[in-house]
Amino acid sequence: MGLAGPDDAAVWRLSEDKALVVTTDFFTPVVDDAYDYGSIAAANSLSDVYAMGGTPFLALNIAALPDNLPPEISSEIMRGGAEKAREAGVVIAGGHTVKDKEPKYGLVAIGFLDPRTMLTKGGLREGDALVLTKPLGMGVTTTALKQEKVEASDIQEAVDWMKRLNKTAGQLAVEFGLRAGTDITGFSLLGHGSEMAEASDVSLHLEYAKIPFISGARKYAEKGFFPGGAFDNQMHFGPNVQFDERIDEPAQMLLFDPQTSGGLLLGVPREKLDAFLARAAELGQFASVVGVVHNGSGVQVR
Repeated sequence: MGLAGPDDAAVWRLSEDKALVVTTDFFTPVVDDAYDYGSIAAANSLSDVYAMGGTPFLALNIAALPDNLPPEISSEIMRGGAEKAREAGVVIAGGHTVKDKEPKYGLVAIGFLDPRTMLTKGGLREGDALVLTKPLGMGVTTTALKQEKVEASDIQEAVDWMKRLNKTAGQLAVEFGLRAGTDITGFSLLGHGSEMAEASDVSLHLEYAKIPFISGARKYAEKGFFPGGAFDNQMHFGPNVQFDERIDEPAQMLLFDPQTSGGLLLGVPREKLDAFLARAAELGQFASVVGVVHNGSGVQVR
């Protein structure tokens, strides 16, 4: 798995039942607290391994730090990443730093998976239920933070979700033998959903009323606090999406909202859905059925 498809990580087969999965991600701060920033960046970087059905075990730091950044802030960023990696059972074994005017931090993440049970964006089949494992609204909420217009409880809710690993969600996908999955990050739900639809040669039908959002998302959407990436997503993926006329512009834009450390979007065969949701509840894993897969192409939202 490499450049030929839209999947979340590179995969190199070692044997019939073992492969390496390799990915990297890093970004500028999305929150004010240095520790939380490091923790979120690490969770986000590891997410692509989970999205492929893998288990990460090794990581390297990637950091770009200003000369004038106080050492205690740099240390907190690294500590946040290190402790999140430890929670995931991952060893950070080094890395690389450069000087830059704006902080950037993330990980190179390496894991193992069984190529026979690998999740891909091209694994959806007609009739599959679409299950989302975190609510949306991270982009619009963190943009409100940057504009100093956010409520403390709303940003704390966003931070709590962004720091949450997709470990349990990925393990559930493998446990139930799922074949289709991706994590929802910068391309938004509709962007990553469009990639899945195209790769699987199917159509995604989403029900807006069933799509979960964090508490302040709609409020900030109505005030227009969208990051620039939301409009890029709308421009690029919009032609593949059909909206019901009752869905207003703020609601539409929330589905183009870039997510940081978002959840997984999984295709769950109908015959496995009840057991999957029951097991998710047993493990304390958030899981919301947001749509279904049909024959056709593109994404429909009603």
